[in-house]
Amino acid sequence: MVVAFNKPHGVLCQFTDRSVPARPTLAGFGLPPGVYPAGRLDHDSEGLLLLTDDGALAHRLTDPRHKQAKTYWVQVEGDPRPEQLQALRDGVALNDGPTRPARARRLDPAPALWPRDPPVRYRKRVPDAWLELVIAEGRNRQVRRMTAAVGLPTLRLVRVGMGRHRLDAMGEGDRWLAPGHWRRLDVPAGPA
Repeated sequence: MVVAFNKPHGVLCQFTDRSVPARPTLAGFGLPPGVYPAGRLDHDSEGLLLLTDDGALAHRLTDPRHKQAKTYWVQVEGDPRPEQLQALRDGVALNDGPTRPARARRLDPAPALWPRDPPVRYRKRVPDAWLELVIAEGRNRQVRRMTAAVGLPTLRLVRVGMGRHRLDAMGEGDRWLAPGHWRRLDVPAGPA
């Protein structure tokens, strides 16, 4: 079984939390029993999370050797210059080694997403922009570290695609799957 879930901001990608006070987890969303996340989204990120009860499939979805493309829409602080986008395309040097090249482009106009709770801070004197980044790795906080390394700190991060699955085509009538909602997928979640 494979389940697509639109993880809200502030939710942990696990079913339990032992911290005090406890933070929201996947347990609060009525997901089918026996499924576990295939990969992670950090607490501050939102969007598509695939869950499965098939360990081999989870491995294929998350292991970088399988080059499963993950698509992110990233709101960044600043006005991206061509050389910053090219640096993302070429691969960025991080403290744990260089990243693989990414596909990077500016989204103009900004995507029409659901409101985030809490809202992203807005500063009148600092511009922001939206980028689409497609990567085939999954290091800890990788997209945030990549944008910061090129001088574009991340304000909001939404994963909209994993392989052939797109969050913006999973709701009723090809609309967004709403935050906090999930649906069972009828097709395998492997690479296209």
